[in-house]
Amino acid sequence: MHELQRYSVISGKMPREMVLLRGYGCGWARCAFCDYHLDKCPDGAANFALNQQVLSRITGEFHHLEAINSGSFCELDAETLALLEKTCLEKEIRTLHFECHWMHRQKVNTLRKHYAALGIRVRVRLGVETFDYDFRENILHKGIGERSPEKIAEGFDECNLLFGLSGQTVDSMRQDIELGLQYFDRLYINLMTPNTAPLQPDPEVCSAFRRELYPLYQDDPRVDILLNNTDFGVG
Repeated sequence: MHELQRYSVISGKMPREMVLLRGYGCGWARCAFCDYHLDKCPDGAANFALNQQVLSRITGEFHHLEAINSGSFCELDAETLALLEKTCLEKEIRTLHFECHWMHRQKVNTLRKHYAALGIRVRVRLGVETFDYDFRENILHKGIGERSPEKIAEGFDECNLLFGLSGQTVDSMRQDIELGLQYFDRLYINLMTPNTAPLQPDPEVCSAFRRELYPLYQDDPRVDILLNNTDFGVG
């Protein structure tokens, strides 16, 4: 695996600092489109040593931080989580974003309440990818055992959507975006890029998204669109 970039500053929509931490690995790790879960290490001490270097770069410039890893926040070692909390307090971070898989959804409220007691607002993002249940579960193998968008969104604030795959259409992608905007505060649209996973991008679907949908949503303040998976400067 190439050397990953683990810190960036996002100065466009919703200015914030962003860190890509390393944990024990995604507990699901079955999504057919994803090799992100390969960024992992079973050695908690080694992860902490790496994450300590990354967290030392946080300045608190925007009082707003996004802390992601190749899985869910609860798959980070305890020392990293403690240092992240300490860093947020020292740098006066007021809003903190995490990612979480559906399988760990019951841990979100505990996290949210913990940080709220410290005066920090937590926003948690779920990788939904699409609201088409059959496509999501039978093709993407996402592991979200719920059909209702409203119920999927319970406890979460933001969601990832994934476009550019065979079987998706302009209409299906538009419907996903509108459902996402209806049930979540914020959307992160990822256009599929080549990786080592079984599913690969469909050039025609990617082109259709760029042509038909990107112009409609690129300036929406509630929508971040990543045409490449490293557009945020990490990865």
